[in-house]
Amino acid sequence: MIIRWLLTLFFCFIIALNGQNQKTNLPYTVLISFDGFRWDYPLRGLTPNLDSIKKHGVHALSFRPVYPSKTFPNHYSIVSGMYPENHGIISNNFQNPFDGETYRMSNEKTVRDAKWYVSEAFWETAERQGIKTASYFWPGSEIEEEYRHPSYFEHYEHARPYNQRIDGVIEWLKLPYPERPHFITLYFDAADTYGHRYGPNSYEVDTTIAYLDGLIAELRNEIQKLEIRDSVNVIIVSDHGMTEVSPDKMVNIEKLLSDFDCIYSDEGPFMMITPQKEKEDEVYQLLKSKAANFRVYKRNAIPSYFHYSNHPFIAPIILVADIGWSLVTNKDFEWMVKSPQRGNHGYEKDHLDMHGIFFAIGPNFKNGYPTGTLWNIDIYPLLCRMYNILPRQNIDGSLERIEFILTDE
Repeated sequence: MIIRWLLTLFFCFIIALNGQNQKTNLPYTVLISFDGFRWDYPLRGLTPNLDSIKKHGVHALSFRPVYPSKTFPNHYSIVSGMYPENHGIISNNFQNPFDGETYRMSNEKTVRDAKWYVSEAFWETAERQGIKTASYFWPGSEIEEEYRHPSYFEHYEHARPYNQRIDGVIEWLKLPYPERPHFITLYFDAADTYGHRYGPNSYEVDTTIAYLDGLIAELRNEIQKLEIRDSVNVIIVSDHGMTEVSPDKMVNIEKLLSDFDCIYSDEGPFMMITPQKEKEDEVYQLLKSKAANFRVYKRNAIPSYFHYSNHPFIAPIILVADIGWSLVTNKDFEWMVKSPQRGNHGYEKDHLDMHGIFFAIGPNFKNGYPTGTLWNIDIYPLLCRMYNILPRQNIDGSLERIEFILTDE
């Protein structure tokens, strides 16, 4: 009996020691988002640092977003492994039809309110399993509930200097081991901002591409000064791409429906419409008869490849614009004529202009490995595999579609 008891203690000690070793051997990962950085921007000869990662790490042909190809839905899909219909952030701005409350990405109160986020982000999964995380900006990272945000995070400040963001990440990586985060997110908006303003084929966007590439060099140079440099992975992604738009390609949906009382959600590449209940079929049929440069679907009949029907906040009628066309209301029409955008996103996820980038380098990734298109919902299970932690079981992402980019060690 004593021998059996001693053997049990011995095996428990070995298991605990092995678990401790796994914790101390965890990698570090900096997940960087270049908002609106289209898949083909690195082909313009302006990105020597991304070219270096391509040569020595993993590079995907493109990075497929989810629908709608907008900023908040896609950033949250990347860290949750779920489609918007399942994680709850169905657009940048949307309404809860049951109580009339509106989620707006520019509203500090709503972006920090946990009730809008019905899935679990990777930092929640990691923290729950004993891994410290941090976020220098990322949609969903500011959730007010203590147990749902990273150990360290910054409230979003659009004008925060980019070098200050990089310095903040490096300072986290310099913390004493027990306090040091193993997973960090970092966000830059410039490609999206200038893509909207000037269009994806502009001189201003080319200048931005080169500038952002220089930030990669700055970050990696600082990482090389750290004692843990050989344990740090860097993953660079974008949430979506960008396409040329023009004031000459607008459809005023509110004008088409002037005889109906409707609620309009979102504008541009897609629009959601909530008519009076008894008028739904009539509005739908009218839109079908007028559909030119856009398509119209009832929520319960939208093709399954959109993955955009299950959430109760999705409106009864969904309009999908053809690439480059914009769906507007009367107010939007006036604004877009006075201050036209030259680029936009939010179109179908499978149109190549909406695809982003994926680059990765570090101890967990293969060397000089090009691959085809990767899906952004697969990043969550990939991260769980890298950290040897249990993912949530209800995700849409698939480890099988992406794990081949990891080393076999």
